[in-house]
Amino acid sequence: MANPEIGKTIDVDGVKTNYHDMGEGRPVIFIHGSGPGVTAWANWRLNLPVVSESVRAIAPDMLGFGYTDRPADGVYNMERWRGHLIGLADALGLDSFDIVGNSFGGALALSMAVHHPERVRRIVLMGAAGVEFELTKALDDIWGYEPSVAAMRAMLDIFAYDNSLVSDELAEMRYKASIQPGFHEAFSAMFPAPRQQHITALTTPEEAIAKIASPTMILHGREDLVIPITNSLRLFDLIKPSEMHLFGKCGHWTQIEHKDRFNLLVSDFLARE
Repeated sequence: MANPEIGKTIDVDGVKTNYHDMGEGRPVIFIHGSGPGVTAWANWRLNLPVVSESVRAIAPDMLGFGYTDRPADGVYNMERWRGHLIGLADALGLDSFDIVGNSFGGALALSMAVHHPERVRRIVLMGAAGVEFELTKALDDIWGYEPSVAAMRAMLDIFAYDNSLVSDELAEMRYKASIQPGFHEAFSAMFPAPRQQHITALTTPEEAIAKIASPTMILHGREDLVIPITNSLRLFDLIKPSEMHLFGKCGHWTQIEHKDRFNLLVSDFLARE
């Protein structure tokens, strides 16, 4: 059976990049988070088929994640991830696009909007990093993951408010994804201890965020243990053309735990001129 996490392949400045491309219309790039074994499909599988009914939904595995190449030097930073994303947009012939960013992906979306404002039309931020905050125990555990099925199960329980969404089968699948050749080595190289430094490395200066002119939708789960809700409140305060939606009984997985509402809100927001 074909692995649904493997989509199309495109060369991005020499980096073999795995991505999913669904629907037609205005292009929207979905950027996943930074959990162990993450792929674009694992992150957005419940959203892409719905949102792509009205837009062209593009979801890449970012540099060093999933089934996209890892850099030989093992160096990861925001500049490199931005370069990979702009390179992907250029390779696909996208002059401008919207971005939906989850957690790490939200930090990258903010950085893109500041460094390439002429390319980024609208932004959706979900449980986003990108501003300074104190490292949470949950994020420390996630970035410090050592592969085992039990550790992956504990990890997924952190993400979800409703643990009934986390099955042993899902934990087994994500564990197997996390131990694909080169996956864990790359993941360990990205966020070694002490980990507060990586939160800082993902931040965009607040004075730059305050100048973002792209209309922005901010989403956050009230019970998110990974990224504090104060992040989104701060971003809502900084970004003037923004709106904010908070979900009760929701952890770090808004797009999964409240998928129908998420899909409706995002589709409506992206449909606006």
